[in-house]
Amino acid sequence: MTALLEVEDLRLTYPGRGFRRRSAEILKGISLSISPGETLGLVGESGSGKTTLGRAVLGLAAPTGGAIRFEGRDITHASPRDRRALARDIQVVFQDPYTSLNPALQIADILAEPLIAQGTNPIEARRTALTLLDRVGMPSNSAERYPREFSGGQRQRVAIARALALRPKLIVCDEPVSALDLTTQARVMDLFIELQRETGVAYLFITHDLSVVRHISHRVAVMYRGELVETGDTAVVTSTPSHSYTRDLLLAAPTPDPDRQRERREARRELRAAQAARTAP
Repeated sequence: MTALLEVEDLRLTYPGRGFRRRSAEILKGISLSISPGETLGLVGESGSGKTTLGRAVLGLAAPTGGAIRFEGRDITHASPRDRRALARDIQVVFQDPYTSLNPALQIADILAEPLIAQGTNPIEARRTALTLLDRVGMPSNSAERYPREFSGGQRQRVAIARALALRPKLIVCDEPVSALDLTTQARVMDLFIELQRETGVAYLFITHDLSVVRHISHRVAVMYRGELVETGDTAVVTSTPSHSYTRDLLLAAPTPDPDRQRERREARRELRAAQAARTAP
C-alpha cells in the first residue's frame, strides 16, 4: 500500500540565541511512514522531539534537513497558500481543547469556521456543524453554547469534530487525552477508533503513555532525544521491546495492583542501573 505520509531523514535544529550560542538539535534524522487508515503511535518522554515532529508535519516548525511527503508530494517547505489547501487533508487535535477553541464563539460557529474558510456556504456549513456534533456524541443543544460550558472530555469531542469538518485524510493528534481523567480518556479513544472505522482517516497519535498507544495504535514509533529508537507492530513492541528505553517506558506505566507496581519500580531501578553501568567510563 502506498504511504499517505512519508517522513525521510527529517532534521530540525534551533540556532543558539543570546549569551547561549549553542544550537539545539531537536530532530536527528527521523524516518517514518503512515498508510491510509492507519494509526501510528509516536511515543516518548517530554523533550524527546515528538511534538516538534508533529508541528513539522503541520507546517508549524521549519525542518533544516530531510523531507516530508504527503501522497507523494513534497510538503517540507510548502508555501502558506499550499498549506491552506493542505488543511483539507491534514488536520490537528491539540492537547488542551479549551485553549484550542475560541471562547468567544458558540460551538456551531467554531465548527463552521473552517468550512466557511474553505468556501462552503455559511448555511450549509452550519448544517454540517450540527451533523458533526451528533457524530461525536454531543447533545443537540450544544450548538448554541460556549466552550466554557462543557467538561474537558466534551470540549475534546468538539475539537475532534472540528478536525473532521473538512474530511481530512490525516489527523495529527498531539497528546489529545493526556489532560483527561482515565474514564474520559477511554471514551475519547474509543471515539477516535470508531471515527477511523467510519471515515478511513489516518492518525499520527503523539503521546508519552505506552498504555494509550497499546489501545489505539496499529504501529508504534518510540522517540528518545530526537531519534527513533524502535518501531514496529504495537503488539510486538509493547510485549517484547528490543530497546532498553522502550522497556523503561513500559515499566513506568502505572498499574492498580500495588504488588505489581512495586515489582515494576524494582525492575525499573535494575534496568537503569544496568544502563548506567554500560555507559560508565
